[in-house]
Amino acid sequence: MPAASPRSIVLASRSPRRLELARREGWHVTVVEPPEAAEADAPPRSPDETLAAYVRRLAAAKAHAVAATEITGTILACDTLSEVDGHVLGKPADRDDARRMLLALSGRGHRVVTGVCLWHRPTGDPVMADSESLLVMEPLDDEFLEWYLDSGLWQGKAGACGYQDERLPLRLVAGSESNVVGLPLELVRKLLEQLECVSKNNGNG
Repeated sequence: MPAASPRSIVLASRSPRRLELARREGWHVTVVEPPEAAEADAPPRSPDETLAAYVRRLAAAKAHAVAATEITGTILACDTLSEVDGHVLGKPADRDDARRMLLALSGRGHRVVTGVCLWHRPTGDPVMADSESLLVMEPLDDEFLEWYLDSGLWQGKAGACGYQDERLPLRLVAGSESNVVGLPLELVRKLLEQLECVSKNNGNG
């Protein structure tokens, strides 16, 4: 059984897939979408910054943007990116960009890394962590590739592909399935437990 959240969750995300996973946990979820500028205005990834550190920083930027609205509760923010052969794949800008990404992944292994930021407001400090999953995509033939591009299922998904879409020949090699979807539940549960322990130790439990 999923661990119950000790608090309501303020989900800082536009992703319907993250919202679905959060609700499945039995959490009371309030969605507060961070402004697009929260991610766009974040400093670009530096050459010596790991992908894990980068997505943690982007998740923290989203959490800070939502915290600036003076909302109270436990803010949960995530950012997910894919990487193949050292090349980072975010969300595709258009159909051609999606094609480029899918061809880069076709017949290859890649990793999906999600940064998580949890922040109990108005008290407490943000807690950050990351989760990584490894996947392999079987080679895509031209017919399937055109069908998938026509379907629009690639829109809004890192690497232009969604693990939850069973029609994609994706195989999880290591890590969390929920991380691939964009909300690593196993990690979030642990972080929520940490926040609860800190709250109790501070006399707020």
